Amino acid sequence: MPAITVDDITTLPRIPAADPVRARARAVRSVTTAPRGFEGDGFPVRRAFHGVDLSELDPFIHLDQMGEVEYAPGEPKGTPWHPHRGFETVTYMIDGTFEHSDSNGGGGVITNGDTQWMTAGAGILHIEKPPEALVASGGLFHGFQLWVNLPKALKWSPPRYQDIRAREVAMLASADGGALLRVIAGEVGGHAGPGSTYTPMSLVHATLSPEAELSIPWRAHYNALVYVLAGAGAVGAERVPLQTGQLAVLGPGNAVSVSASRTQESRSPTLDVLVLGGRPIREPVAWAGPFVMNTRDEVMQAFTDYQAGRLGSIPVVHGAPTTLTESQPDA
Repeated sequence: MPAITVDDITTLPRIPAADPVRARARAVRSVTTAPRGFEGDGFPVRRAFHGVDLSELDPFIHLDQMGEVEYAPGEPKGTPWHPHRGFETVTYMIDGTFEHSDSNGGGGVITNGDTQWMTAGAGILHIEKPPEALVASGGLFHGFQLWVNLPKALKWSPPRYQDIRAREVAMLASADGGALLRVIAGEVGGHAGPGSTYTPMSLVHATLSPEAELSIPWRAHYNALVYVLAGAGAVGAERVPLQTGQLAVLGPGNAVSVSASRTQESRSPTLDVLVLGGRPIREPVAWAGPFVMNTRDEVMQAFTDYQAGRLGSIPVVHGAPTTLTESQPDA
């Protein structure tokens, strides 16, 4: 699991050890296990938020762990052209390569540790797929896509696209040097990630060596979620066990604590987690397929606008798929 790393973690800024008097580690409210499924043209995913009430996830809507899968030649798959309105998609590639194009002119290629942050806002069409070279050769594919809700006042924002290179993320070390943190968005211990967010939030990919302890200062008015990408460990004030494909929803407090088990699988020698949270929007959510709005009428209007071609048109690109879909939540 390369993402982006460093040869010498001791050269990185360290998160100060939590003040034992002021720090209040968040307790675990729930632990759920993500079911497996398929997305787009048939690539495997884990539905990380399955079974969790949206009120616990706010301001987030959806999280898919894409892979981890080793494709044979000819097997890599993506998604066809499809619409979105009312939220943002954050696609982070850990292993492999993914291409993005959209009807607003945004696009690019992401690989190990890169992020594509697309604001659908008032409406957009986009496509995500492996490049032709990867389809021909096969290879490892692993990443995630997060959907971030937009408040009512910002759902009609103009679409935009952010291309965040792996080298741009804030790289930090835990107080004991046993954990590497990649801050993609938000701020941790005074260090800010490069992602520009409409909804105040933080998004961190952390890698913990066996037996490492991590305590992250966390804004008290944010919610807090910990999802295990790979490995085994414990989370929360009461050290609740957590392993690959499980999500912990945490309660109130101003610190998030994670620890890695002494013994890890040979295939996953470290504990890799996503730590994410944001300021809850606390507005009604009406969600159907690719649209996340506040009311059913707004969702139905989004479908009408899409069918009428008002969410954009597919750019003329030689050899690009031209099939449009209104399918289930995508990756």
